[in-house]
Amino acid sequence: MNNKKLSGLFYTAVMGVAVLSLGSCTEKKFNINGTITQAKDSVLYLENMSLNGPKAVDSVKLDENGNFEFKQKAPDAPEFYRLRIASQMVNLAVDSTESITVKAAYPTMSANYEVSGSEECTKIRDLAYMQLALQRQVTAIANSPTLGVEAVEDSVTKVLEVYKNKVKLNYIFKEPMKAYAYYALFQTIVLGNANILIFNPRSSKDDVKVFAAVATSWDTYFPKAERGLNLHNIAIEGMKNVRIAENNVRQTISADKVKVAGVIDIALTDNHGRVRKLTDLKGKVVLLDFQAFAAEGSLKRIMMMREIYNKYHDRGFEIYQVSFDPEEHFWKTKTAALPWVSVWDENGTRSAVLAQYNVQTLPTFFLIDRNNTLQKRDAQIKDLDAEIQALL
Repeated sequence: MNNKKLSGLFYTAVMGVAVLSLGSCTEKKFNINGTITQAKDSVLYLENMSLNGPKAVDSVKLDENGNFEFKQKAPDAPEFYRLRIASQMVNLAVDSTESITVKAAYPTMSANYEVSGSEECTKIRDLAYMQLALQRQVTAIANSPTLGVEAVEDSVTKVLEVYKNKVKLNYIFKEPMKAYAYYALFQTIVLGNANILIFNPRSSKDDVKVFAAVATSWDTYFPKAERGLNLHNIAIEGMKNVRIAENNVRQTISADKVKVAGVIDIALTDNHGRVRKLTDLKGKVVLLDFQAFAAEGSLKRIMMMREIYNKYHDRGFEIYQVSFDPEEHFWKTKTAALPWVSVWDENGTRSAVLAQYNVQTLPTFFLIDRNNTLQKRDAQIKDLDAEIQALL
């Protein structure tokens, strides 16, 4: 090979390295830095809140000063991250090469932190604080000893509507293309032992419209974003579910279904092939249980229920358990040895029964007295044994 060709190849190789180096140096990154005090020797994680759950992308062991800094590749569309120490978290949104500063103290960083450098993150902090205040309201209502089942449901519904209207007006509809609008869609509250979406596209026509509004806006501003596509899928599925639920309610609710006793009757086939009606158990104290045996923790829950059943059955206690599992054979296998009434709803989570009883999350249960009157739902019950004994 002559010197001229060798020189040309060398030049090409050098230029290739130079281009690669230039690309590496100019890669867009965002920066998250700050201070978490009172957390010496704690590990602070930076986690990406992906559609498949949190994924750790970096971490640092904090010293006595609590200073930290994370740098990551800037996303093409708004993306969500969180800073986490144990169960304490600060939620953040990143949509460019911004530099975000967070200041907090452990172990109260979730409820009390400062953030600067990003209006999106400031809005998310405001929403997080509002969510905590809402949770306190809901917990106080659910724990009120003076409120019955209907009063609790009515009160919780009212405070949720006030919250939702405020969030829709000031955050979601105001700038639906923003990351904080997306964040607001997936806020939850704890009611009973379950996390419940505040905006629930599975059962609320109005909430489906809210999801659709953000999805449409993300289509315009971030046409290739995976999160925008996910919102569209949720909205479309929500529309289907709402239509099915409305049709089921129209077809199944009739005047003779609502008893004077104050309970909506259920008539489904049990695991022995017999139709079992909830109101046929009048004269007994009944735990009406809505269950999915395929759900995590189901076996442990059934063992606890069996203990309660064995303890009180001889005194007039019964369990009427409705399964919403998608497959009948699976349900029959799981319930073959259970001593109480076990029925299956073939409509699964699209069942009209769930809509009638305002059930948004499984599992859940209600207590019914000997007169077939609905007394309390799980969110109101602190001591199940004591409640059952009082009704017996």
